[in-house]
Amino acid sequence: MTNIIDIIDHLAAITPDSKADTLRRRRPVTKEHVQKSFLALFSPSDINEVSLSERFAVATFAVSLHGEENIAAFYGDKLAGFDNGPSLLSTVKALSSLNRAIGPYGNYPAGPLSAENTEGPTFTPGEGDRAVLGQRLTAALEHAHLLVLRPRDATPAALQKLLSAGWSTTGIVTLSQLVSFLAFQIRIVAGLKTLAAADGNLA
Repeated sequence: MTNIIDIIDHLAAITPDSKADTLRRRRPVTKEHVQKSFLALFSPSDINEVSLSERFAVATFAVSLHGEENIAAFYGDKLAGFDNGPSLLSTVKALSSLNRAIGPYGNYPAGPLSAENTEGPTFTPGEGDRAVLGQRLTAALEHAHLLVLRPRDATPAALQKLLSAGWSTTGIVTLSQLVSFLAFQIRIVAGLKTLAAADGNLA
């Protein structure tokens, strides 16, 4: 499903011998670790806990919440390749568009930081969308929305929703790692594009 591309080079449109390519080659260990993380999450040897379609659906949703539509399109194209992918992709794209917001927001535990509490929308898909997604994926998208926009609201009760929807502890860890990796990936791509633009080389 990943075609063994270098994910950062691909998403940042880095061409050989460009300034961005030179910068990446100066840090081969970092480059290798990022690629290995991508492959571990999106081309894993074990998909018993989190299927590939679930991974790409969550990725499409999470990246779109960040407002990175070009990167979301990459993961969306992968999702569309599964048997139920087109219907999932249509629903995920619509939900991400409807539920995008400026974050992070939410409420801190009672204490000094409570003064910084900020209210914001929660993710509440309708019955029709839930029917398309299924219980597991609905819960996974709720978790992704929580991590991307409302990390302050992460509580044991929120994790219990995932367990009740059929997710294992290992699956929940994988979902959380996936969302965290995507946020990291977005920052790297944005930084490389900025450097390339400053150099007068959009590649």
